[in-house]
Amino acid sequence: MNKKIKENRYKPEAGETEAMETDSGFGIDFCLKCIMIVAAISLISLASIFAYDFVTQSAFFRVKSIEITGASRASEKEIIDLAELKIGANIFELNLFTVKDRIVSHPWVLSAEVKRDLPSGLIITLKEQQPLAVVKIENLADILINTEGRPFKEYNPQTDKIEGLPVISGLDLTARNDEYLFKGPLFNSMMKLLNMRSLSLQLHRIDGDHNTGLSVRVKDIFNPEPMAESSGFEIKLGFDNFQNKLNRAKTISAYIDKNYPDRVITAMDLFDIEKAFIKTKRNDALHHTIEKGV
Repeated sequence: MNKKIKENRYKPEAGETEAMETDSGFGIDFCLKCIMIVAAISLISLASIFAYDFVTQSAFFRVKSIEITGASRASEKEIIDLAELKIGANIFELNLFTVKDRIVSHPWVLSAEVKRDLPSGLIITLKEQQPLAVVKIENLADILINTEGRPFKEYNPQTDKIEGLPVISGLDLTARNDEYLFKGPLFNSMMKLLNMRSLSLQLHRIDGDHNTGLSVRVKDIFNPEPMAESSGFEIKLGFDNFQNKLNRAKTISAYIDKNYPDRVITAMDLFDIEKAFIKTKRNDALHHTIEKGV
């Protein structure tokens, strides 16, 4: 009697064997790919390290020239020393943002641009502050303001050597966001006056008052024949309408010249353009003054 052959439950079927072989092949391929990726990354890293060492240590990329443009008030030596730049330093080891920040810390530098000029040069382009006026503040050093009205440095007449700037008084500094600024109606009026190109080069002094506005001392251009010792005279202008008031001053000057040729103007009050007041003086009697309404 033949015995019935039983299936070996411990031997996988044909389909199961194929699946196991497929899974095994996939696992081997995956491991090989991982090994290849790791090897590639390692090679790239080694190549990067080699390239970095070559670039940073090669004499080919050492700074040999520093070109600075736009420097007038700030000397090239000051800029180089402030930026801590040295001939022979590796051009790629320099942090250009740090160099720029150091340069703009110079009080005369408004902005700066720093570029590499490969293989061994640096190009620094500066934009300097444009001074507009000197501001006098009680118990503080005189301050220079730029064309936007922002204070940017203490004024030192010995080192700054700026001629022809008007001198301002009557303003107060205001602290805002960790910096000191000028602001308010009086300051705004002063900026309008300073930005009038037709007059800005003729101003000697501007005195501000929060109640009465601006009084300016101008060169003695309104008198056809000013006295030799005259340093100009004061005009009260208030807070606004400056151009019309200055045109009114010219009209008054022509009137005095025509009708009182022996007199010169010593002061004008044009706070109210419809009711102007002037002071005049005889050339041969310096201590005699009169007031006349026009």
